[in-house]
Amino acid sequence: MDFLNGIDAIKADPTNGSGLPPVHAWNPPFCGDIDMRIARDGTWFYEGTPIGRPALVRLFSTILRFDEDGKYYLVTPVEKVGIQVDDAPFVGVRIDRQDGEHGPEIMVTTNVGDTMVIDRALPLRVTLAPKTQEPSPYVLVRHNLEALLSRPAFYELVALSEIRDIDGEPTHGVWSRGQFFPIAPAGAPADA
Repeated sequence: MDFLNGIDAIKADPTNGSGLPPVHAWNPPFCGDIDMRIARDGTWFYEGTPIGRPALVRLFSTILRFDEDGKYYLVTPVEKVGIQVDDAPFVGVRIDRQDGEHGPEIMVTTNVGDTMVIDRALPLRVTLAPKTQEPSPYVLVRHNLEALLSRPAFYELVALSEIRDIDGEPTHGVWSRGQFFPIAPAGAPADA
């Protein structure tokens, strides 16, 4: 498979010193879909079998891209292959709070080891299921790729929350890098 040759090239010179491969700048030809899926819980599957090597999952996570066509791809300098993602490609598994230059900073660590601070560039957003009103909190990780917060991580976030009046409605939320990020209206699922 040519895709593995592209992986070898990334292993040899993965980032050009920048931290992550510049997949957003690569424009290789599309070579079809492969039988790879990321489940809602963050488990990566290949041909229906969970990928059990964390280092391999981490490597794949660094070459993942979400394009304007609404599809996810693994991208190397030589080819691009489509994969399936059930919800978000990453899962936020840990929440930490630290004091920063602009006040509190909320850090999220993902299931593949990425850590980011919630801020204007990497915001927190919460969607509510239409029927149950159950919250699904997401944090932007990088280049259109989000992490769905695990239930324990969401509870950690709620424990750090405070209530603030937004447009006349009391709202749970957290402060990070000088910005308030709403979680849920007071009395809604965050209080449960």
